[in-house]
Amino acid sequence: MDDDTGLLFDLPSVGRKKVSAAFDGGRITSDGGVSLLALADRRIGIVDRIAGLIADPRDPALVTHSVASILRARVLAIACGYADANDLDHLRGDPAFKLACSRLPDSGGDLCSQPTVSRWENAPDLKTIIRLTYALVDAWCASYAQEPEAVTLDIDDTLDVVHGAQQLSLFHAHHDERCFLPIHIYDTATGRPVAMILRPGKTPSGKEAAGYLRRLHRRIRRHWPHTRLTIRGDGHYGRPELMDFCETHGLDYLFGVTGTKALAAKVEDTVDPIRVERAQTGAAAVRGFAETRHAAKSWKKERRVVARIEATPLGLDIRYVVTSLQAPSPEDVYATLYCARGQAENLIKLHKSQLKSDRTSCRSPLANQMRLILHTAAYWLMLTVRDAVPRTRALARAEFATLRLRLLKIGARVRETTRRVRIAFAAACPDAALVRHLAIALRPAPA
Repeated sequence: MDDDTGLLFDLPSVGRKKVSAAFDGGRITSDGGVSLLALADRRIGIVDRIAGLIADPRDPALVTHSVASILRARVLAIACGYADANDLDHLRGDPAFKLACSRLPDSGGDLCSQPTVSRWENAPDLKTIIRLTYALVDAWCASYAQEPEAVTLDIDDTLDVVHGAQQLSLFHAHHDERCFLPIHIYDTATGRPVAMILRPGKTPSGKEAAGYLRRLHRRIRRHWPHTRLTIRGDGHYGRPELMDFCETHGLDYLFGVTGTKALAAKVEDTVDPIRVERAQTGAAAVRGFAETRHAAKSWKKERRVVARIEATPLGLDIRYVVTSLQAPSPEDVYATLYCARGQAENLIKLHKSQLKSDRTSCRSPLANQMRLILHTAAYWLMLTVRDAVPRTRALARAEFATLRLRLLKIGARVRETTRRVRIAFAAACPDAALVRHLAIALRPAPA
């Protein structure tokens, strides 16, 4: 077919002047800010860390696209909002993406196409996938300049709906969908990802979750033998196997637990006054806190359980948290420490919704886990760019979708001459000063 992008089309006239348009502006990219992501990648080396663990059996003399360049193009595309490998068929000649992958915009060869990306997404075997997952944990540990005194990790699973016959996908009655329920683990205080684990579409058992925690703990201790670790999770993780593991290995924990008649009876002395106070005052809500020692039948010993009790016109609502922490008050345990895990939901949204990590459409679970790894690498690049934004700017707390719109989706003309490459951004760019600041701040330190 003939290329018709140069054909004119008309737009509504303005000031009695005819307005016409055509795609004939030359080498202009709509993703000029991808250069900031390339600088972030050079600083933290996340793509090279991943690519170095994947064996390449090809003859080096015949290789056009190295593993690192293939994965880098894929990760940069994900961060810029191109979630599917198919998008690389259209981006492979984009001058900004070529520059970001260390290729000259005109004289350099094009980037890899979709079939090449798909082959390498399906190439790693189980041992390689495990090494890559550990590499993400190593990247998180390396993000600290020195061993921290204490770190809190939030663990949660999230719905990943599938629309095919993917292996490991199951029907989940609560969600009324065929799905995966991958586990996400974050360092919520910094927003940094720790591990993403693809798993079947069913609630994790205590034995399964304890197995993941055991391997994660072993890897972290290689880097930080003395850091005090706290594990925080909702009711899916308030299982005796996890509590036993944490107590055996000196980890603190806060887990939600399901209310029972036995627990309700132990906090009744606090519940009744709260219920009476709300009835007498007519308040919209009256809240109180209580604690008790409790041992369920499946527990090996009594543990501290904190209750948040809230009376409203709709009735009584009680939430329970089991914890190894003894010093904080019941209110601090629930309202300050446990409820802070809600931030993990926002981080999952960044990963799943704004970076589209739920595009797990490959049949093989290994390929789908590889996709989670690549999307996590894109998360690291976006987080590195955001961390470089001055704290006084609103974008320092922006979601990834906002960062993409304001800093990455920037029109630019790319010109290559004999001696240099010039990127000409739009003069009317509203964040020109910030883009200039980030380009300087993200520049790798001299060796």
